[in-house]
Amino acid sequence: MEFNNNPFSANAQGSQAATDSAAMVQAIVRDIDVAPMGHWDELRGGVSKSSDVPHHLSVAKQTANAVWTEFLSHLGSGGIQSLPARHEAMMRQVRDNGMTYNVYANADQPQRPWSLDLLPLILSSQDWSQIQTGVIQRMRLLEGIMSDVYGMQHLLKEGAIPYALVQGHPGYLHAMQGSSPVGGRHLNLAAFDLVKGPDGCWWLLSQRTQAPSGLGYLLENRQIISNQFSRAFEAMPVQALAESYRSFVNALKLRTTAGMQAHIALLTPGPYNETYFEQAYLARYLGLSLVQGNDLLVRDEKLYLKTLEGLQPVHGLLKRVDDDWLDPLELRAESTLGVPGLLQAVRAGNVLVANTPGSGFLESNALLGFLPQLSRTLLQEELRLPAIPSWWCGEQAAMHDVLPRLQACVIKPTYPYASGRSSFEPVMGHGLDWRGLEEWRARIQNNPEAHTIQSFIPLSHTPTFASLRSMPSRPVILRVFVLANEEGGWQVLPGGLARLGTQNGIASMQQGGSSADVWVLGNATPTQAEQPKQVPQEAVFVASTQRHRLVTSRAAENLFWMGRYSERTENTLRLSKLALNTLSSEAQHSPALLEWLTQLCVAHGLVAPGVVQAQQSRRVFERALIAGFWDTQHTTGVGYNLRAIKLAAAAVRERLSPEHWRLIEQTENAFFQPQENDAPVATSVWAQQLLARTSQLMAALTGAQTDRMTRDDGWRLLSIGRHIERLDFLAHALSAAVQTQCLQSQAGFDAVLALFDSTISFHAQYQQSRTLGAMLELLLTHTDNPRALGWVAQSLRGRLAKMGHLANGTTEEMSHKIPKLWDIDLTSICPDGLNPSPELMELLGQCRLTARTVSDQLNSLFFSHSDESQQSIGAS
Repeated sequence: MEFNNNPFSANAQGSQAATDSAAMVQAIVRDIDVAPMGHWDELRGGVSKSSDVPHHLSVAKQTANAVWTEFLSHLGSGGIQSLPARHEAMMRQVRDNGMTYNVYANADQPQRPWSLDLLPLILSSQDWSQIQTGVIQRMRLLEGIMSDVYGMQHLLKEGAIPYALVQGHPGYLHAMQGSSPVGGRHLNLAAFDLVKGPDGCWWLLSQRTQAPSGLGYLLENRQIISNQFSRAFEAMPVQALAESYRSFVNALKLRTTAGMQAHIALLTPGPYNETYFEQAYLARYLGLSLVQGNDLLVRDEKLYLKTLEGLQPVHGLLKRVDDDWLDPLELRAESTLGVPGLLQAVRAGNVLVANTPGSGFLESNALLGFLPQLSRTLLQEELRLPAIPSWWCGEQAAMHDVLPRLQACVIKPTYPYASGRSSFEPVMGHGLDWRGLEEWRARIQNNPEAHTIQSFIPLSHTPTFASLRSMPSRPVILRVFVLANEEGGWQVLPGGLARLGTQNGIASMQQGGSSADVWVLGNATPTQAEQPKQVPQEAVFVASTQRHRLVTSRAAENLFWMGRYSERTENTLRLSKLALNTLSSEAQHSPALLEWLTQLCVAHGLVAPGVVQAQQSRRVFERALIAGFWDTQHTTGVGYNLRAIKLAAAAVRERLSPEHWRLIEQTENAFFQPQENDAPVATSVWAQQLLARTSQLMAALTGAQTDRMTRDDGWRLLSIGRHIERLDFLAHALSAAVQTQCLQSQAGFDAVLALFDSTISFHAQYQQSRTLGAMLELLLTHTDNPRALGWVAQSLRGRLAKMGHLANGTTEEMSHKIPKLWDIDLTSICPDGLNPSPELMELLGQCRLTARTVSDQLNSLFFSHSDESQQSIGAS
């Protein structure tokens, strides 16, 4: 074997590889659109050529800057041809993860998938240094303003801030005046929206302090995009996010009165909010309880969470609800999103709210023009991160200065989205004609305080990917987050959420914008400051002991009904299939069987009221049954129950795995949106095929509920819900079969076995026997057949007994009331093995009554909190 030890040969090979890589990068850059003239081009690291741009800042079409050159070089041998496959994988992952963003969520409409671009926004260490230093300084400044405004108010008295921008702003809360913030800080997090101008520097566009969104979406973006470009992600290298999130949660705990033992919850407006996916995902990732306003209760100036185990103390809230909805007692009385008495609990120092209510006035663009002087006053420092020049027209001098230049500016409301105040969408001056400019000047002069003018800065453009034929550059706004840290200060999350604008420059998710992952480049070897911090011993102790997951009363109720609707769906599926099959077979000539099926279909809402019975017109009944599949207004059949499963599951989405939620959506979509090649007319055969496909998906969903969920009290209530529904349905089905005497015929006997999903078990044990005694043994007293009433009753007793540690053992007492069907003497209910006795009907009636009684008692005990005397209050 010969070895090539010629160093010149190795160097030549390396040089050739570098040349090939450079050529590939250059070819890719040629295919990506250049930014519009006068805009900074993130890919090429300069401004697109225009007459007023210095030559050293202008870019050439075929060159990429250093960070993008390195990124593109890691695409591998596939080069640009690999992007379509990566894009398809990314889109599939977005769908599989259930990422959604809805402007107006509706249970009856499909949710809108989250919009994510394949290519990340890449920030060099130099870019990040300016951003990190600047936003930390601005966070310190905002905290100082909050402390003064809700304290001694020197800034207002000295005229450093106009009263109209503070006490005249709807975001200022008089109720919080004079109160000290829990943990010593008003602000625990804030979002800063930044843009890069033609000068290559970052400028502050706006700031968000009330309930900034994006922390969850950027995590999902990172997970998806880093998987698509794993080679580049590891090699460049990109700073990680996890440590910042861990430090943030610990910081919140340390700022509460309970320290690391604190219970922190995330307050959400609910599943109809447009960013609910993010809220559920973030709560799951951070290990926080996801709560709505009606989950919480203030008692003795302390905040409690309503759980199955009683009222449990909550020491901190990470809120995603705007301030004016937080407390209907002191703020908006019509609010159902908040908690009565919450502000008093905050003022008493018993609960930390991130951020302290009352920071909304900081979000006004009008304030930006005052911040440079406020920084000199409060910090004795010049601002390191400039803001886009802004003029509040409430100052006459500022208004007269800016009105002549209105065409080169953006007109914004001083009090955006404030009820009772003049508000409007931002207006681009360069988009107005002469008449429009004059109308806006008159409008501003008529109500100057309501208007703020900002300079227009051409947004930088970053490359995006749609297809090999379409790789446009799009305007980008970068949102970065400043979070509390364990040392009592703040940290900047090393990443962010990039919002990509449309071709006309609108960077709004509501109006067709998209998002991109943000890669912040760091050192190949982490510095000491970047090394993961050792978890405090107290935190380790908390992590090892707090393994018991609290189940809120709302989550418990939704899980309970998720179980009931899941069982109802399976029951109505089997009943629908059985009815359609019977109406198309020889069994259609059995009057007793048709009467039995009609009774069950009507009783369970599979057909609309007033439909003729199957005995009278089989085809009319069949058409009504099929029509009822998708009629959620007049029937409660398969479609209705599938929608109900999804609605209940959406309210507890943080408890479900992405696969579980995806299966729920897939099952509903498959039923309501049949494949295009299906028969256009809903025939009986076509309908039975649809039911069969849906049954297979429901079997998978049942498996997910059975094997893929933690066996806590919430899961037990889901299981109890299924058992209650099954006990009632099967008892009713058997009772109706006896009453209509459909068991007297072979077709009726087989139909009952099919509805109980026990045909194979019966034939295996009893061969061709068709006696009532054999059927009752299998379907009534058997404890190994999961479709037998005996098995259901025994399992229900066990589930209730397992929850005996709740509510002073009430559920254990309830379990004793479940009939012991497995101990029934069959000779007492079917003496001769052929004919039923009255005791059988009485027993089946008792089963139905017990199922409904247990349901009502559980509702009263855990869901409605109608008897709070039974609820224990946890120690604070």
